[in-house]
Order: sequence, then C-alpha cells, then structure tokens
Amino acid sequence: MRSMPYKRIVVKIGSSSLVHEGGKLNLQRIDHFLRQMVDLKNQGREVLFVTSGAIGAGMAALGFKERPQLIPEQQALAAVGQAQLMAIYNRFLREYGEIGAQILLTASDLEDRKRYLNAYNTMINLLKRGVIPIINENDTVATQEIKFGDNDTLSALVASLVDADLLLILSDIDGLYNGNPRLEKNLKKIDKVEGITAEIEALAGGSGSRYGTGGMQTKLAAARIANNSGITMVLGPAYRDYVILDILDMLEKGQDYSLGTTFLPGENPLSKRKHWLLYSPTVYGSLTIDEGAEKALLEKGKSLLPGGVFAVEGDFQQGDPVNVLNQEGTLIGKGLVNYSAREVDLIKGLHSREISTVLGFSNGPDVIHRDNLAICRNGN
Repeated sequence: MRSMPYKRIVVKIGSSSLVHEGGKLNLQRIDHFLRQMVDLKNQGREVLFVTSGAIGAGMAALGFKERPQLIPEQQALAAVGQAQLMAIYNRFLREYGEIGAQILLTASDLEDRKRYLNAYNTMINLLKRGVIPIINENDTVATQEIKFGDNDTLSALVASLVDADLLLILSDIDGLYNGNPRLEKNLKKIDKVEGITAEIEALAGGSGSRYGTGGMQTKLAAARIANNSGITMVLGPAYRDYVILDILDMLEKGQDYSLGTTFLPGENPLSKRKHWLLYSPTVYGSLTIDEGAEKALLEKGKSLLPGGVFAVEGDFQQGDPVNVLNQEGTLIGKGLVNYSAREVDLIKGLHSREISTVLGFSNGPDVIHRDNLAICRNGN
C-alpha cells in the first residue's frame, strides 16, 4: 500500500477566492474546492477546512460596496454571511455524500487551556466520524481585543491544535516572491523555504484584498507557527484548477516544489503544550533576565531562577503567562510564573534558598519551571 505522509490536512482558502469581484459567492469555485476535499477523504485522508468569506458574503447580501471599519457592522455582516456560507457548503457536500460541521472560534477559545483542549476534542471526534470541520473566526462576537486578526494565523493554530501533517493556504497569489508581484514585474517565485529568516520576512508585502484581512505578512506568520509545530505548509494559487490535489501529488512524489511555495517543517517541533504557551495565551507582564539566565534558558534548557531576574513589569498573579526578555528587550520566550509580580520583584536577584525567608513561603525554587516555559526560535 502506498505510504501517506499527509494524512491530516488543513485547507485554508481566502475570501477573494470564494467570492466574485462584486462580493457575491463564487459557487463554481466553492464547488470545485469542496470536490477536491471530498476526493482527499476518499483517499483515506482527514480534512479540515478553514474558511474566510463570511463578511464578504454578508456585504453582498446587504448591499455593502466596501468593507466597514466598525466592528459592530462587521459582526452583523458576519452573522448574515456565515449562515449563507454554511448553507452553500453543506448543500454541495451533501451532493457528494459528506457532512460539514461549523466551528466558530475566537482567540480566547485557544488562550484558555480548558477551552483549547475542548476544541481539540471536538475536532478530533468529528474527524473520527467522517465529518469535515469547517472553521472560521467567530466574527459575530469577536472584539478587537480577542480577534485572531486573520484566518492565516487561525489556520496555522488549528493545524497545530489537531496535529496536522500539512497546511495548505490558498490565495490569489501563487507563492512567495522576491518582491511584491502586485507592484513589480519580472520577479522570481521562491519554491522552497527551509526557515523563516529575517531576509524571508523582509519579502512580505502589505495587506490583501478589500474582502480579506491577510497579506503576505500573515502568511509568513502562519508559516512560522507551522514550522515550529513540525507541519509542512504550502502557499498555493487558489485560482489554479485542482490545485489541492496537484499540491498533494507534488509533495508525495517528491517533485521539484514548483507549485506554490513550500515551507518545510522544523526539525525539533514544540510540544503541543509549549506551542500553546508560545502562541496562544495573553501575557500579563514581563520579566527581564540577565546574560547568565539567558544562556541557561537558550543553551541548557534550564528553568528560570530568581537570581537571573533583574526587572519585573506588569501586574500578574501566580500561574499567569508572561514574556521573558533579555537585556536588549528581545523576546526570549513565554512562561507561566510560580509567583506574582509583587513576589518576583521581592525575590529577583536572590538565591532560591532565600525565597522562604523573604516571602514567608515557597512555591518552589523556580520563577518559571522549564516545563512551563516555551522558548522562541528564529526570532518568533
């Protein structure tokens, strides 16, 4: 039997690829995408679909010509458009004998550890029952403070959440170029990226179409999340016929990565818990550490002790997530603290054995234990 390295696949399709220029849903393209996803299922794979387009569909339904800037107006449009999207998706899926399930998420759903695990359990159980989870940001209730901001980031976080093997982001641009193809000519497409370096990030352009929120910057941010999760990501052209099936064929035949841009996974992916720590929680403060502590964290995988802390910011409590910064202010990692901000401020610079004397109690020798600390990689 032929090996199948890409068993669980997350497919994200941008707004501009799901609607016509005037904002109406592009039923022919939607049908084409869904048929390919069903074909993947028929091959024995599991598929999750991260969709954009709810606000765009709502704009068309209610006669909006431009995307509104006010969140309440966007929420109203999303409420109308999301219902239309799911009705269309399930109408086509039923024709092919499949069922789609709607999952609406806000950033806070993935920040809270319990809700994060609940989302995981829901999606895995849907996959076990042969259902295609259809995921979108819950724009009807999300405020600016709890929004993912774009579905590229959402798709990467979902791929990490469900331990996907492959993330496909389909866009109106066919890959990453050494410039902005919307503004420049004779550019070269980059077929393969092995790491998100500063040079790669410098190639990111501005925002996307008037129906979406994501540009190349958000796609590179998604690629970074996928890289740290050990997931292959391909940015491909949504306008190309059978692009989903062709990308799978390219990857599994080991061809030349000529279709789209393939972002290869990192060699040492983060555990699910540390990935959640690094990308999901809202932080409540920061700890600035000295050079010795920085070396111990980055090179030796040690816990953060009070002796290595020399500055505390924020008003966090025990168990809250905080940023860990070096003396230049560069983010080193994120972790869950064993002490409140006031308590860390009292014991910073001291030996661990002095904690009980100063505070009158001890929650352990570490300000942040290494099991509760996620270290940034390559400038995350």
